[in-house]
Amino acid sequence: MSSTPYDQVIIDIKNYVFHYHIDDENAFVCARMALLDAMGCAIETISSSEECGKLLGPFDSTTVNQNGFRLPGTSYLLDPLKGAFDMATIIRYLDHNDAIAGADWGHPSDNLGAILAVADWQSHRIAKGDIVHTGPTLDMRTLLTAMIKAYEIQGCFLLQNAFNKHGLDHVILVKLASTAVVAWLLGLTEEETMAAISHVWMDGHPLRTYRHGTNTIPRKGWAAGDACMRAVQLVLFAQAGQPGSKTVLTEPRWGFYDTLFRGQPFQFPIPYNSWVIRNIIFKVMPVEGHGIAAVQAALQHSNLMRTQGHSPDKHIKRVDIRTTAAAILIIDKQGHLHNAADRDHCMQYMVALALLKGAAPESNDYKSNSPWAYDERLSGLRSKIYLKEDKNLTKDYLNLNKKSLASGVTITFTDDTVSEEIFVEFPVGHVRSADTTKMVQEKFMKNMKLQFSRENIERVIKAAEIPDMMISDFLSLFAKGRHSEQKL
Repeated sequence: MSSTPYDQVIIDIKNYVFHYHIDDENAFVCARMALLDAMGCAIETISSSEECGKLLGPFDSTTVNQNGFRLPGTSYLLDPLKGAFDMATIIRYLDHNDAIAGADWGHPSDNLGAILAVADWQSHRIAKGDIVHTGPTLDMRTLLTAMIKAYEIQGCFLLQNAFNKHGLDHVILVKLASTAVVAWLLGLTEEETMAAISHVWMDGHPLRTYRHGTNTIPRKGWAAGDACMRAVQLVLFAQAGQPGSKTVLTEPRWGFYDTLFRGQPFQFPIPYNSWVIRNIIFKVMPVEGHGIAAVQAALQHSNLMRTQGHSPDKHIKRVDIRTTAAAILIIDKQGHLHNAADRDHCMQYMVALALLKGAAPESNDYKSNSPWAYDERLSGLRSKIYLKEDKNLTKDYLNLNKKSLASGVTITFTDDTVSEEIFVEFPVGHVRSADTTKMVQEKFMKNMKLQFSRENIERVIKAAEIPDMMISDFLSLFAKGRHSEQKL
């Protein structure tokens, strides 16, 4: 075996996962809220998205995996790879799960796809005596620890490393974080874990093509599922003895840096701790994160206009949005929108919708069969909305001590009068918004009521507070059909 050490980036991830002790109880409080939010998002998708439903379930419906992961809200029993794909996909599909932003951006709860699928699958194998488990006890404290560390890895990478500038999709970091924590959960050695992590960088990675322009397609809703599925597969390969490539990042010409990152090494503004879980953005409405502040401002404008006798579809001449560079890059779209995936990543569509509707967007408002999708009033208003970067807002967006998500909206009316700008710096869902916790709790209850009684929902909330409850027992509370079990 080569005496060459692994690249330091890989060693640091491994050391954090195996040896960093999380002693900040507030991090666990935040993780519990994030867990429940993600589970609510999953139930929302299962209950409302026929399109997503077509992706779910075993590849071969004639086979049943008796040790399988029980996909929440369904009666499916899935192998760990398909389970990871399906779980991450139902969390992510409606663009309603949490987010973290920096030089790149991402959705850390995507990692729960891999974490939950593997933990449940492994628990069943342990219970049947099929394996000797050498990893941590698979209880709720371990689940929250794995969450915090997956969030931290993904978030710390994207703060100053813009994969998007290299044409790479940010789900590369879901694959990375999930690989690291799943290896720990399954009891891999530190050497095996580094091998698995090295394979993440060797893979080559999905392009951002499916998130932009005429190429925007629903793949952006299952990209995280794909990343989680691959993460589990790479861990199982490493567990089976596959070696890693130790200088996969730094190898001249053939390494990740030279091949895909223009020779630039990764930059890290903070060491791994528990910063990310304490600074995530919750999506209290299904709006792309960089558009939440503008939508919130548009709702305030809409209410004011109605009290003044103005009609959004008749009396608006122009809407100017002062925002960040990231918002312009991701969701500034003019022209025809092709599908729901295109609409829910269009600032103009979201703001026009909020102005006309006078209420927050809902997931169904983006669908092609929605009355809004081809509404001429919305299309006309959308063409009057213009975005402009404010460099100070971009600076504050990237400032780790502030991390604002700001936009200001000004309306010019047909009589050429101009409104006061409504400026939202920390929208609802941001950690600095006083209404965030309440709104996240209300969102969770609304989503869970799509399938569960209030009594069952209270069981779930109680279970999330029990540190030594087994993860498999927690997941039983979300099962449906003959595989459902009540553990509380």
